[in-house]
Amino acid sequence: MELACLRNKCISISTPIPSLPHSLPITRPLSSSFRLIPLLRMNLCFASSSSDTLVAGSTVVTNKKEDEFVDLKSWMHKNGLPPCKVVLQEKPSHHEKHRPIHYVAASEDLQVGDVAFSVPNSLVVTLERVLGNETIAELLTTNKLSELACLALYLMYEKKQGKKSFWYPYIRELDRQRGRGQMAVESPLLWSEAELDYLTGSPTKAEVVERAEGIKREYNELDTVWFMAGSLFQQYPYDIPTEAFPFEIFKQAFVAVQSCVVHLQKVSLARRFALVPLGPPLLAYRSNCKAMLSVVGDAVQLVVDRAYKAGESIVVWCGPQPNSKLLLNYGFVDEDNSYDRLVVKAALNTEDPQYQDKRMVAQRNGKLSIQVFYVYVGKEKEAVSDMLPYLRLGYVTDPSEMQSVISSQGPVCPVSSCMERAVLAQLSDYFETRLAGYPTTLSEDESSLADSSLDPKKQVAIQLVRLEKKMLHACLKATFDLIKHLPDNSVSLCPAAYAPLLKCKAPSLSLFASVMPLYFFSTSMLIWMKLLQKLLVLFSFLQYCGPSWQYKIYCIQLKKIDKVSETYQCFIWKLVRKVLDNSLCTALSIPKYFVLTCWKC
Repeated sequence: MELACLRNKCISISTPIPSLPHSLPITRPLSSSFRLIPLLRMNLCFASSSSDTLVAGSTVVTNKKEDEFVDLKSWMHKNGLPPCKVVLQEKPSHHEKHRPIHYVAASEDLQVGDVAFSVPNSLVVTLERVLGNETIAELLTTNKLSELACLALYLMYEKKQGKKSFWYPYIRELDRQRGRGQMAVESPLLWSEAELDYLTGSPTKAEVVERAEGIKREYNELDTVWFMAGSLFQQYPYDIPTEAFPFEIFKQAFVAVQSCVVHLQKVSLARRFALVPLGPPLLAYRSNCKAMLSVVGDAVQLVVDRAYKAGESIVVWCGPQPNSKLLLNYGFVDEDNSYDRLVVKAALNTEDPQYQDKRMVAQRNGKLSIQVFYVYVGKEKEAVSDMLPYLRLGYVTDPSEMQSVISSQGPVCPVSSCMERAVLAQLSDYFETRLAGYPTTLSEDESSLADSSLDPKKQVAIQLVRLEKKMLHACLKATFDLIKHLPDNSVSLCPAAYAPLLKCKAPSLSLFASVMPLYFFSTSMLIWMKLLQKLLVLFSFLQYCGPSWQYKIYCIQLKKIDKVSETYQCFIWKLVRKVLDNSLCTALSIPKYFVLTCWKC
């Protein structure tokens, strides 16, 4: 997994930028000596294609400089890590051309409650440190980008410094891991189209595509966060992100950060997502583990929840995540995951004349007009029983029966034999349809997994779909059992003109939920909303910087506005000019950018 090019060949017409100090950025105002940056003075950076560049999915070529290995743990001890009870060991990669991956193991016998290690905050990367200020960090992550995108951008810039970067040993370790977890498999976000076909039939395949689109939207907004983030802007004023880093490099960096980021509890928003050396992916994740990385004083420490023999791999809890998320985020599937689940989305039929009444009844009983049901492993029968009252409500057609439902207390619907049979038939058809969407059967999956030479990506994909099929079969069995207990098998199904709708995909609640992509559409209202959204970002930045910085704006990213007239654009720049204390501004059109100089709109 490559965070970014190890070296960038930069042609600078202007004075070179001083290298980063060997410490994290600290909050300080931008120097007033900075001037507006003309386009011609901008560094032209090209990604190196030399042998020291590692790209996900490519063959590893070891440079001679690789021999100058800086051990991660030694570097941490040198920079404040106290004595600990762990050691880094390695295991071979499934791919013979990939380097072995490291993992954290006990250096001595450990007992429950022992502190395995305690990493000082000075060795932990958080948004508060990356962006130099907690307020601006919260502004960016609440209104603009996800935390992962900000952290990935920071590490890419740090990697450009090579050995001059304080974080060089840690970034080197992340490159070695290539975003692989304990199964030595990358996230499906980095799989080829042919490899994604292993997930055919699983909703996870669509989730991968959706997440990839979200990463692309994040990439398109990188220039804005570079412009707003004081510390990054200060250290790299010439290196505009989308010019310095191609999308594929950013995507690889994003996935690498995604595989190792830790969600800390009981801390401020700007510190909740952290990169902790000796943390994941060096630590193995387990769903049945209770050990967590937690903040204690000025450090992040790990207290083990079980006994370990010297040399055993140390595990931590991955949180209550289903296997689909474990595969997407970390590249592995946990066979013993008690949090594994399927999603069934049901919706009341909006064409139903009694839709509003049914919607009111559903809300009164804690359900929505579009309701997501979670089917947890081992609790399929309970999940089916939980769906039945909602589906029965959708089958009520008689107005008098509907009034009886409205006046009743609790999820009570008049149930006839034909209605119950129709509801259960719809459920069984739904589960059978989902099972039919998989190209293989359970027995075929079992046979494939018995093959020791199976490709690792195909192995984890088959593990995932196999577990999904088991849950679907359990749901189908629970439904058939209910059908068998119906009193009269000769009763035909009730007609269902407005039967509820069943789908398998839940509404998106991914980590991109807070991202507000700025695209421009032909619809005039959307055009205005998106343009004004750009202005709000600018206004927020000016308010943060203060009046002394109203005239010291370098670059503002604006996408090409294909269907916005010059009059609209002129109006927008008049607003910008008004914000800038009525100074005269010009928009010198450059691909992807408008650089502010002096010109009257």
